[in-house]
Amino acid sequence: MPKFVVSLRLPALFNQEFMALIPSHWALIQQLIEDHVIETYAISADRTRGWITINADDEAAVQAVVEQFPLYSFLTEVEIDELFIFDSAKTRFPRLSLN
Repeated sequence: MPKFVVSLRLPALFNQEFMALIPSHWALIQQLIEDHVIETYAISADRTRGWITINADDEAAVQAVVEQFPLYSFLTEVEIDELFIFDSAKTRFPRLSLN
């Protein structure tokens, strides 16, 4: 299945409506990780940018996932790119220990 990276921008200031949606947003993200739809989820330390690696058949399917996010209406920019190569320590076999 193809992998896509979603780059997004969050608002500079978080209002009460935004803050109220964080628990439901995080619950959905956790469910999508458990369902192997989301591989990685990262937010920058200054909380203005995010990167999500998503497994999907095509860009339209990725867009549909992102539009489910409770915080979607607050995102100021969403960019979707299909990945050619995706490698990480998590996707490799564990090291063998001969103990």
